[in-house]
Amino acid sequence: MGDETTKPTKAPYLLIAPSWAALGILFLLPLLVMFIISFGMRGTYGGLKPIDDLWAYILSGDFLANYKRSLEPLYWPIYWRSFWMATVTTVLCLLISYPIAYYIAIVAPARWKNLLLALVVIPFWTSFLIRTYAWMLILRTEGLINTVLMEGGLIDKPLDLLYNEFAVMIGLVYGELPFMILPLYASLEKLDLTLLEASSDLGAKHVSTFWRVTLPLTMPGVVAGVVLVFIPSIGQFVVSDLLGGAKSMLVGNLIQNQFAVARHRPFGSAIAFELTAVVLLLLFAYAWWAKKRGQEAML
Repeated sequence: MGDETTKPTKAPYLLIAPSWAALGILFLLPLLVMFIISFGMRGTYGGLKPIDDLWAYILSGDFLANYKRSLEPLYWPIYWRSFWMATVTTVLCLLISYPIAYYIAIVAPARWKNLLLALVVIPFWTSFLIRTYAWMLILRTEGLINTVLMEGGLIDKPLDLLYNEFAVMIGLVYGELPFMILPLYASLEKLDLTLLEASSDLGAKHVSTFWRVTLPLTMPGVVAGVVLVFIPSIGQFVVSDLLGGAKSMLVGNLIQNQFAVARHRPFGSAIAFELTAVVLLLLFAYAWWAKKRGQEAML
């Protein structure tokens, strides 16, 4: 009998077709609509202003007016505040989450792991908006923290804990913490403990073992956690709106205000598309860097 050639099957493509359809309808299509709207003009009462001569509109360069406006110096402090707060949030989440994930995955007894993981996931059972309101009750002048400190005689007057960048940072770290813990736990759980024992047998100290063995092997979880925390943080607007007030406006608040308050959808779409483009460029830059170093981009 001759060799039988395997005919290509369409089954894999049929299986992934629903996922691609959902991705196209829920992500790519809205992104395309937002991109088109960003070149438009605001109507007198909001909405889009009809363009009589499209070709003349393009040649005049007016179609880039919203992007030019987004680069005005007025908005740079908002962009910078959004970037550094998202960066600090990501770093703090990583520093807090790694010991927690390490303890759950390696140190904690097996009978306690499911309970500890459930405690990490429990915040997802409650609306994020309700949890943010709870932080307002904790941080306000008559809140839990100030009440305990004043009754304990530690302070004479309430601390200003709400409606500032400190409150926004607390809300961001609290909200994004589970998204860092879970990927780190998944990587640490797969860690071969015999490698740690071998490092110790060869004379390496705990710190050296962590930097040379544990951290490199769990880098996929670190990268996944950084991506899952940084991207939502840089576009967040609920936390900064409720905990920061008008003093801590982020780019997410700027976009939300353009759609809901100013009713300037073209300008809001331009900023939103620029934010999306910046995030994608950062992801592509990391993928290029990882490929250059001969590593797989863990995204």
